[in-house]
Amino acid sequence: MTRTGAPEPAAPPTHPWARWGWLMWAVWLIFLVFPLLAILREPDHGPLWRGAGVTLIVAFGIVYTGAAVQLMRFEPDYLRPALTALAGLLVIATLSIPFLGSNIISYTPFLISLAAFSLPRPWHWVFGVVTIAATVVAMIVTDDVREWLSFIFILIAIAVAVNAARFFVEQSEGYDDMRQGLAISAERERVARDVHDVLGHSLTVVSVKAALAERLVDLDPERAKSEIADIARLSRESLAEIRATVGGLRAAQLATELGAARDSLRSAGIDADIPPDAQVVDPAHRTVLGWVLREAVTNVVRHSGAGRCRVELRAHGLVVEDDGVGIRDRRMGNGLRGLRERVEQSGGNFTIGSGSDGSGTRLEASWPS
Repeated sequence: MTRTGAPEPAAPPTHPWARWGWLMWAVWLIFLVFPLLAILREPDHGPLWRGAGVTLIVAFGIVYTGAAVQLMRFEPDYLRPALTALAGLLVIATLSIPFLGSNIISYTPFLISLAAFSLPRPWHWVFGVVTIAATVVAMIVTDDVREWLSFIFILIAIAVAVNAARFFVEQSEGYDDMRQGLAISAERERVARDVHDVLGHSLTVVSVKAALAERLVDLDPERAKSEIADIARLSRESLAEIRATVGGLRAAQLATELGAARDSLRSAGIDADIPPDAQVVDPAHRTVLGWVLREAVTNVVRHSGAGRCRVELRAHGLVVEDDGVGIRDRRMGNGLRGLRERVEQSGGNFTIGSGSDGSGTRLEASWPS
């Protein structure tokens, strides 16, 4: 969701685990070399038989890797595709029995590891135990226990390791959820304190001035009008401060954005001429102008090729001007369109064009005085 509440296209995962974590699964594909060599070294069958066996092994590897990629996307509805992939692997393994014989147990580490991260608790433990038990029974029936005894111990170690890994992952996720909950709770308390302080002070002043204006209506009408005007002004300022405080969870703050803009421009090698604070700006406009400044400076850093950028703050507006290549014939992007809508919805005007000397870019957001 965007900050305005409108849906937006799903962005590709940026977290390194989400993008490349599947490689930790894919590395285990090296163990498919053993069944592959078992088929290729089989002297009693022709190329067609070998080709069919190799095809099944390759299919197993593809389905396994696809399931790993799906799991590493951290999507909520992962269970159905994971179960489908696990069922597919079991089918391929069953079809491979005529080609691999006892070598079919080379597939078991893949099945156990996938089940450990896809099946709900406690079924992933049940699946691991049943798989290991079935492997041991198969070895006893085929009298291959000695040949595969060390592998069985390795298989048990793998089952314990992957299920322990899942346990620690779940504990870590639970800790993160708890930490986020505590952070949200602390932020709510902060907002409640700020709202209380703003309202307590503002309503006290408004109440006093309202009582004074009521007494002065007949005695001094002009003074009463002045007090009523102050009440209206205080009400607007208080409402703006309340909105900024309540929106602090999601809104940009102009004072903070000034420092961030200065750092961004300097990091990009652009000379920054930025006011030290936002006190000159009417509090009613500071929240919107925080977003304007953020997007404007982002565009200067990314697209302008400028050597200098100047920010001018006014009581009812803001100007950002650079000496870069200018907007030329480029269409307004989503960011600038969103800014225009945000400014205009709050009753302001938004303009963007060439700089005062005909070069560079000049962006201005302003409200009537």
